[in-house]
Amino acid sequence: MRLENVSVRYHRRGPWVLRQANAQVEPGEVAVVLGRNGAGKSTLLQVAAGVLRPTRGRVVDRPRHVGWVPERFPADQPFTVAYYLTAMARVAGLSAAEADRAVDEWTSRLGIAGFRRVRLTDLSKGTAQKVGLAQAMLRLPGLLVLDEPWEGLDAAARDLVPLVVDEVLAAGGRVLVSDHRNETLRLPGARHWTVADGTVTERAGESEGMVVVEVAVPAARVTGTVARLRAAGHQILRVRTPEPAGDGPEAGRECLPTTGAGTTPDAGPTGDVVEPDDGAAGDGNRATVDAPVPDVGVGSDAGVGPRRPADGTTVPDGVAR
Repeated sequence: MRLENVSVRYHRRGPWVLRQANAQVEPGEVAVVLGRNGAGKSTLLQVAAGVLRPTRGRVVDRPRHVGWVPERFPADQPFTVAYYLTAMARVAGLSAAEADRAVDEWTSRLGIAGFRRVRLTDLSKGTAQKVGLAQAMLRLPGLLVLDEPWEGLDAAARDLVPLVVDEVLAAGGRVLVSDHRNETLRLPGARHWTVADGTVTERAGESEGMVVVEVAVPAARVTGTVARLRAAGHQILRVRTPEPAGDGPEAGRECLPTTGAGTTPDAGPTGDVVEPDDGAAGDGNRATVDAPVPDVGVGSDAGVGPRRPADGTTVPDGVAR
């Protein structure tokens, strides 16, 4: 997906927020959008997601399905959580049964199943933000755009965000994310889009020497360990059971990283592993750590707010078609 000479201003004679911005992100890549407050990061993300039309220029090869999570979820809507998410899933093209499964999965994963009958207007900021993340993932997006996604989330939900990013990337999707908390800067290979004075400077992520570190953890701790490693910006190769003593590779045998992104039948996304922190180390036996990625839910296009057409039906606002 490419942004070609994108310029944006909000009024005919107003200042240019973006001026001839050019940037691109490839399948399986994540781009971190950096810049001070007011630099135009949110404007850039809205253009990329398709919820804001550029004044000049264009976006090329935007994926059909876009997941858009604004910095502040528009919760001032007269719907319950369940009604809103179901409506978004149907607009994304899911059948009634698929929509029900997707809503069940993402409300459970994000810890908001108990809020399904609560109106959006009665939610706290953090819970509303979880609803926004859920609607973006109801159908697996080819492009996931996250504007300060960690704001207002509790620790468990913050740890889930990198897992969601991994799921999109492993399926060949693209991810754009703005972040002033430095939560994503350590993502290996992430591209950086820096917005300053209306211009966008793009550079590839810094190339680091990659090291594969194999550790063993009790089976009950695998999911939590992997969540912590991914939240710290490490990529995961796979999960396997340690080989019986004497049958495994000899100590000190070199382990070379694999490249590319994909999945294995019993594991999550593949990629290179960098050194985890010391707290993740096990008892010295070698077992590459990963967690089976749950079946990815299905998510919405780039809209976040339902509207009521003249015929009385309910569809979301701002959906990129």
